[in-house]
Amino acid sequence: MSSTILISAGEASGDLYAASLVEALRRTHPDLKFFGCAGPRMQAAGVQAIVDSASLAVVGLVEVLRHIPRIYAEYRKLLRAVRSKRPDVAILTDSPDFHLRLARQLKKLDIPVIYLVAPQVWAWRKDRLPSMRRTIDRLLCIFPFEERFFRDHGLNATYIGHPLTRLLKPAQNRSDLKRQFGIEPGIPLIALLPGSRKGEALRHLPDLIDAAERIQQRLPARLILALPKGFSSRANLVNFQERFSRASIQVEEGLTWEILACADLALAASGTVTVEACLLNTPMVTFYRVNRLSWLIGKLLVRVPFYSMVNLIAGHRAVPELIQADLSGERLASDAIRLLQDGGALADMRAELRRVAAMLSGPEDPIEVAASFVRELLKEEMVHAS
Repeated sequence: MSSTILISAGEASGDLYAASLVEALRRTHPDLKFFGCAGPRMQAAGVQAIVDSASLAVVGLVEVLRHIPRIYAEYRKLLRAVRSKRPDVAILTDSPDFHLRLARQLKKLDIPVIYLVAPQVWAWRKDRLPSMRRTIDRLLCIFPFEERFFRDHGLNATYIGHPLTRLLKPAQNRSDLKRQFGIEPGIPLIALLPGSRKGEALRHLPDLIDAAERIQQRLPARLILALPKGFSSRANLVNFQERFSRASIQVEEGLTWEILACADLALAASGTVTVEACLLNTPMVTFYRVNRLSWLIGKLLVRVPFYSMVNLIAGHRAVPELIQADLSGERLASDAIRLLQDGGALADMRAELRRVAAMLSGPEDPIEVAASFVRELLKEEMVHAS
């Protein structure tokens, strides 16, 4: 099978899933060629990066406005490559603002589309559903409630399970990891997770540091700030260095899974990292804040009972959520101290996290299931071509 595939991801999590999918496809068809919007993992897997996915990592309805000209230029660049290379299949991963627009153009070029990580239109933007029906050949869902929703709206959707259930495998056990980070026995470790995107992390850091200082005044805890690999080179953290030191915050890059795996508690920005914490059975307090105007607009558009994916899957408030005005260093510290001092509450949360993790797991590897759909579509295209 000598085919060319467009594969595109605009988020760090999408980059991981897409790179794993490339590796799975190459195990059976090493001659496949890939190009697209790619992050470091996809590029390491051999994807030709027409666009670097870091250029799309912007959050917020208002925050994105000033980035639109640059993002549109990247979109045009990728579309030119599509028209030149004429891929046999397109795999689009998450980032619906970018990818649903691209899917419409792919449909005009008669290029079949597999969409991995379904857009969360069940929460907002249901007006996208008609366009999705017209342009997406196969929609792969990673959350259990999504398949029925999309099938009820006429899409060819399949729940494959969450890729992280198979990908998330720390190299060492909890005790060894604690020794690696120099955590003394009996001292709780708190992971601080401000988010993977530069803008969201910088927006959350002041409250996280404030919480850390408050916790240190009450408990003999260790605190590690877990940042994505290379984050310091992308974001100016100079203004935070003195506060990191004063709050005795250890800063680590590229070790999020390891830190989460041995943490007693995580203070985690709402997003993929909360699913990671859930799968590692790490209790957490979740939080998030956006630009005030983005929040006001979002409140009119978003219709969900919870903002944390863990709570959405659980169907109730399994973990605390501190969103927008509720987010403060004082509230974060209060919830963290309460949980660390209440062994029963921590045990109950861990039990609930195990239940959610089981709901995200399936009998088969989600990436291998996704790869089988890609292979099937490639075979169909070869038949049509002949």
